[in-house]
Amino acid sequence: MIKQQVYFLGIGGIGMSALAQYFVQQGHNVFGYDRIASEITEKLTQIGATVHHHDSVESIPEACTNKSKTTVIYTPAMPEDSPQFGFFKSTGFDIFKRSEVLGELSKEIHCLAVGGTHGKTTTSSILAHLLRESGKKITAFLGGISTNFGSNFISDGTEHMVVEADEFDRSFLKLHPDLLCITSMDADHLDIYQNEKNLEESFKDFASLVTDPHHRWIKDGLDVSGLSFGTASNVDVRVQNIKIENGHYVFDFCSTDQMLRNLQFGLPGAHNLMNATVAIAMALDQWCPCKPGILDGNRRVTVGIVQEISPISSDPPLTGFFRGFPSSDNWTANPSKLFELTSCCTALASC
Repeated sequence: MIKQQVYFLGIGGIGMSALAQYFVQQGHNVFGYDRIASEITEKLTQIGATVHHHDSVESIPEACTNKSKTTVIYTPAMPEDSPQFGFFKSTGFDIFKRSEVLGELSKEIHCLAVGGTHGKTTTSSILAHLLRESGKKITAFLGGISTNFGSNFISDGTEHMVVEADEFDRSFLKLHPDLLCITSMDADHLDIYQNEKNLEESFKDFASLVTDPHHRWIKDGLDVSGLSFGTASNVDVRVQNIKIENGHYVFDFCSTDQMLRNLQFGLPGAHNLMNATVAIAMALDQWCPCKPGILDGNRRVTVGIVQEISPISSDPPLTGFFRGFPSSDNWTANPSKLFELTSCCTALASC
């Protein structure tokens, strides 16, 4: 499906850039346009991609004007009236959405998909960290730059693939996951879905991509079938005996067949504790060993996760920190995120 030359329309996006890194690593000649120069586009240039910032047909590299040798990948955010987009469509190039390409890759690698209107980046970063530290050879496409990885793309091997399942434009329905989780289903992207009911139905369609309900982990309270996770006594995977010590959560992880006691977790906020819970559940399902420093009952859930994992989203740049917790100018984009922030600050202030 993918030819030797790969041209990205919107190469600087957080999801597009991860895919571009993948194709550079696979030996393709990678080119792309993005409106804004950034650290991401600079990094792509450093690893061998050719990036420019002018949306004109004349700016397309000559190597990418031959449709028999070039595949075009675009982001749904690309304007329909883009001169380059129009050129590629009108001249018969093979053009694919990012989600279509990611979906094809997920057919080839055992795929763990993380879905939810929020919590995806944190959960997928923790999951990738657990799998990697347990010796699994993974490929991961993250929706933010995790400081412990220094990237939004990980490529150690093809034993597992960790991917954020983006609900925007129903992109996640293109995936072929073997396991999945849903962290939240708040009303979001209503420009796409029109109403909350349509959004929820789309998440149910996403969940149905994994036929075995024991390979679907669903946040307690969401109307989707699968293994529930949360803090209630009747859920399938839960955390209990939660307390805060020296700025860390200390808790017990319980599932139907396992109990891990006195785990420590450094990211503040009950929502992040839930993200960690489902990441642990999915990692354990993949036979990750409980070796010291990873899931040992007397050590942290992950090695130094409070220092090492600080997901930076594709939202505006981080502007400050509250006792190590990143704050962004864009918390009001999703009201539940603002609620989580205030709850987190209240909990920390009480320590």
